[in-house]
Amino acid sequence: MSVQVKMLFSESAFSALRRTPRDFAKEMRVAAAVKWYEAGVVSQGKAAELAGLSRASFLEALSRFKVSPFQYETGN
Repeated sequence: MSVQVKMLFSESAFSALRRTPRDFAKEMRVAAAVKWYEAGVVSQGKAAELAGLSRASFLEALSRFKVSPFQYETGN
């Protein structure tokens, strides 16, 4: 089952980022998945799925966003 989510942005947002609305949506999806992975909210596999990428492509995205592919907890 798929769910569609709609968000409204001004047209100037796309020109400022030099992205088409379609490319902007793809990049936003990847950025959200990377952030959720970095925060430990989702696993690497689930983050890749949310990003719409293969696991290997998601690892490349982590590198592009300068996020470690390893999740670890610091002992408190």
